[in-house]
Amino acid sequence: MSRLNFHLEKTAEGSRARAARFRTAHNEVLTPLFMPVGTIATVRAQKTETLHDAGSQILLANTYHLIQRPGLDVLESFGGIHDFMKWDRSVLTDSGGYQIFSLPKLREMKEEGAWFRSPLDGRKIELSPEASIAAQKSIGSDIMMVLDECIDSTSPKERAAAAMERTHRWARRSLEARGDHKAALFGIVQGACFEDLRRESAETLRELPFDGMAIGGLAVGEERGERERIVEATTPYMPENLPRYLMGVGTPIDLLEAVHRGVDMFDCILPTAFAQQSMAFTSNGRLILRRGIYRMQKGPIDPNCDCPTCAKYDRAYVHHLIKSREVLGWNLIGQHNLYFYHRMMREMRAEILTGDFAAYYRRWRDVLPADDLENPVKRPKPPKARKEFPRELGDYRVLENPKGFSSIQQISSGEVMHSVSDPADEAKRLYVDQLDLPALLARARERGTPLVVWDVGMGAGTNAMAFLRAVEAVSGDAPAAELILRIESFERDLDSFRLALLHPYRFRYLQHPGPFAIGREGKWTSPDGRFAWTLYEGDFQARLASAAAPDVILFDPFSAKVDSPLWQTEVFRTLRRVADEKHCELFTYSNSNLVRGRLLAAGWYVARGAGTGPKTETTIAASRPLSARPWLDRSWLGTWAKSGVRTPEVAAELDAPIAAHPQFV
Repeated sequence: MSRLNFHLEKTAEGSRARAARFRTAHNEVLTPLFMPVGTIATVRAQKTETLHDAGSQILLANTYHLIQRPGLDVLESFGGIHDFMKWDRSVLTDSGGYQIFSLPKLREMKEEGAWFRSPLDGRKIELSPEASIAAQKSIGSDIMMVLDECIDSTSPKERAAAAMERTHRWARRSLEARGDHKAALFGIVQGACFEDLRRESAETLRELPFDGMAIGGLAVGEERGERERIVEATTPYMPENLPRYLMGVGTPIDLLEAVHRGVDMFDCILPTAFAQQSMAFTSNGRLILRRGIYRMQKGPIDPNCDCPTCAKYDRAYVHHLIKSREVLGWNLIGQHNLYFYHRMMREMRAEILTGDFAAYYRRWRDVLPADDLENPVKRPKPPKARKEFPRELGDYRVLENPKGFSSIQQISSGEVMHSVSDPADEAKRLYVDQLDLPALLARARERGTPLVVWDVGMGAGTNAMAFLRAVEAVSGDAPAAELILRIESFERDLDSFRLALLHPYRFRYLQHPGPFAIGREGKWTSPDGRFAWTLYEGDFQARLASAAAPDVILFDPFSAKVDSPLWQTEVFRTLRRVADEKHCELFTYSNSNLVRGRLLAAGWYVARGAGTGPKTETTIAASRPLSARPWLDRSWLGTWAKSGVRTPEVAAELDAPIAAHPQFV
């Protein structure tokens, strides 16, 4: 029997929408409901009194983060999270499965579970099904989640099936670890965007004695329509007599569509996260309150809202707070958004119970995703026909890919920069996503210096721009006029970069002041003084002494066949000597055994990097092995011994330093 005493009250006519109720140890819960996300025992910038008054019935907290701070010992000393954060209603804890997906560079993954290096103090954290359940018991949540393997929803079917099967094995272990503990436990349906896998997962898990069922692995890469298709295909196979929970979703329109398809519970950071971006959800669509049109506007954010923000403050005042970067601005918008979400859930419940949900759904499905219907955004006139610039410059030409992106090709060699994937996406996966940027920036700030990135082989500027935009996105709280990032780009032939600048509508990542300043003057500094970018034109080895010692090296010359001098052991030794000044990591697209051998011989520690484009894996090198990486182990020495690139000359140069490398000793 379910620990929640779930009772389905009514299913809507002409819809799968459901109204139900269940009881935890702390309160009765009415569905449909939205759960604000309090990752570290706090919903961003909101007091528990505000959450209570807004109508929050359950808050979500995250096991992975609470283990690190404040720590389970602190929570246990308070008797659990409820007294610690002074919250007298229910708490649901996520298991940490999303962190296994979202922090690949910080964890080691095995069948037993995952092991993380804490970004706070470097200690090793175990997150197995048993460890996750034990931690959730210590936290004292009302509803616990099984540990699952979450993957990108657009993953290939073989990968999705493997993750689903591991999730099922971990679900059984989580149930056994829960034992007779009083907290409820939810299973998690996986299967990416494959309907047959979702059905198989739901049918497998409903045979196990869970107290509720969740749909996981969505809102992690797929389009909204794809998400709705998978939810609609999954809910019919989930138990009718248990609550259904769609994890990590979403905007008001996402909630409306999912309730229509039979989901009962939701969580998402968006009400408070979007508040920081000045977005308010209203009965007239989404308002971006930093827009100048609100500068003089009196009246509440939403005239149909009774929240404390709308009852007291004018749009003009909230606009002023946002433009002044005052925390109170996004506190007030966040408060309003939470009231809006909870009111919408109560309205949907009422419409289901009265039999009018279908009409409610039709009335709101076009309003909720709309931009401010009262003050619509003026769309620019269609641009005039563009002047067509040359498609070739020097030894380079523009290629248009049928998938909708453009690349640069070197004519003489035929090599294409980013030939398979969109250049900006591929650069982000290879040179940004494998790093923990917030931790890197924090360490640089602690030592009082900017983060220094060497961009070796600037090409068309793709890698430098991917890194710059990523740092801009995560460094919003850095003081103005404090230099936090220096990009040092090296390139001997600028024609590929100049050609891309002629086509910014094809290479949209260049639509930024930085690249055009680099093209004109060879340097750029952001107006607020936080970002600097310098170009060193000419031979790399001759110019590198002019640049500051790097924290990160993006090593992206043309292949060793075309640009052989840059891939020699001596170049890697030079980079290793430069890297001695700091802990430095080098990332490159190559997975060549010869390149890895030369890096090892030069004194770098070498690991396997994420796959990108046509390559199943790439290469990461580090001056010191301080972070959790899939380092090459002694089995690679066997691969090296049998490699076709290990000619007698290569063996004479590399075998001895590789064998003596501390990585293998």
